[in-house]
Amino acid sequence: MTGRTPPCSNTMPVFDFNSTPESGKAPECTYEVFYASNHEVSPEQPFLILDNSSREWPHHAEGLFVNPIKRTAFEFNSIDGHKMTTDIISIDARFTSLLKWLGENHIHVRLSGANRPEGYAVYKIKEMSFGAATKLSAEDGFLQFMIERLLASDAPSEVDVVDEDAEEEGDDMRLTSVQSITDFMNCAGRTLPDNIRLWARRNLAVARSHEVTQEERRHAQRALSIMMNIQWKGNYFESIDPVEARRILDEELYGMDRVKQRIIETIIQINRTHTLPAYGLLLAGPAGTGKSQVAYAVARILKLPWTTLDMSSINDPEQLTGSSRIYSNAKPGIIMEAFSMAGESNLVFIINELDKAAAGKGNGNPADVLLTLLDNLGFTDNYMECMIPTAGVYPIATANDKSAISAPLLSRFAVIDIPDYTPEEKKVIFSRFALPKVLKRMSLLPEEVVVSDEALDVIVANHAGDSGIRDLEQVAEHLAANALYRIEVDHVKSVTFTVDMVEALLN
Repeated sequence: MTGRTPPCSNTMPVFDFNSTPESGKAPECTYEVFYASNHEVSPEQPFLILDNSSREWPHHAEGLFVNPIKRTAFEFNSIDGHKMTTDIISIDARFTSLLKWLGENHIHVRLSGANRPEGYAVYKIKEMSFGAATKLSAEDGFLQFMIERLLASDAPSEVDVVDEDAEEEGDDMRLTSVQSITDFMNCAGRTLPDNIRLWARRNLAVARSHEVTQEERRHAQRALSIMMNIQWKGNYFESIDPVEARRILDEELYGMDRVKQRIIETIIQINRTHTLPAYGLLLAGPAGTGKSQVAYAVARILKLPWTTLDMSSINDPEQLTGSSRIYSNAKPGIIMEAFSMAGESNLVFIINELDKAAAGKGNGNPADVLLTLLDNLGFTDNYMECMIPTAGVYPIATANDKSAISAPLLSRFAVIDIPDYTPEEKKVIFSRFALPKVLKRMSLLPEEVVVSDEALDVIVANHAGDSGIRDLEQVAEHLAANALYRIEVDHVKSVTFTVDMVEALLN
């Protein structure tokens, strides 16, 4: 636990159970708030501590949080059937709204905790029976989803804790999807960026309103569902081990030492600033030289989900920006759908064939839409009607001809030229990577398919004028298929390809 505050400082009040409005006795606060940003919990790092001064509580304890007139404590279901109530001593600021929601809706839970000198340290909550609960979203793992989302967030500011109770009120809706979104806002609204938080409130009002058309309610509900299922992360990035990054690059790519060096330099920047570089990467080079493979390797190093965008198939900017909700068939654009598929706001955007971006069909240039995404200033989707934070987006583009890319777009990237492979490099790639990969896919053993050195020279020489290694990969597929046929039909134990055999197959 970190950053303790004085008891009940900047948080929802918790009162002594002996105090009532009728008694005239001033309410006495029973807990303090601490601010933590750990993403995992344990008995040593709990998110809740209950008072165990009167007795030690069992490892698993069932009951519910009770807060009549906003008095919060936990009521245990004891073995002998008697109810026993204990006060909360301290609570992680991220969980104050969640416990309030559990108490107000009488949701029965099971705590997992450990008795420690400071109290009963709770590190897990699991929903049990729901009793008289009316919140339908309490079912189907909603509580576990909420806890995971809260743990993934950073500690809220003290101002957020003060304001949350006044700003975020519940409702009495029974529609499951709208209800779960409402509960999410009440329990974890602080995990959202400020502009999305305000946007969600406005769209919730539309989704619940009877003064708008059913179509408007449907669009608002769909937009909310998309937005709430994205984990909106900050732009802080943990340090990356350069040695591990180099290992991944060597595992995925043969040669390309200068390319690997540029990528490692990018990694070092992230380690120093803990933010993504100001510029994305543009991998420019002949077709088949492994540009996409480089992009996937970078995503793996960054430990981020990735999505691809093929600019050669985009001919209308609306495909990227989405369509307005005034149309019945309106839908989000490809970029927003990519966030939705990734499930989080930090991701690698792999933009394939940037040099083939179409000029559009009279509605503008789709490539120009990318400028706001690349500037990390935020991206607006017409359907969502909201500025989407893009500070955690790392763009990696590929292009065969960088001279075909407009100057404004090119200026948003750090360009890395991917050279073609030399004949010697192609021999190594064929024998060490392409052929073994195909053999593994066809369930063939390495000793069952052998290519002589002279035959390998012929294979590479036949494709000397081809850029990249895709043609070599097709040759490996051809040889392996021929060997498999001979093994299965002619019942030979292995096939060794000679120069004559290779020339016969390729010609």
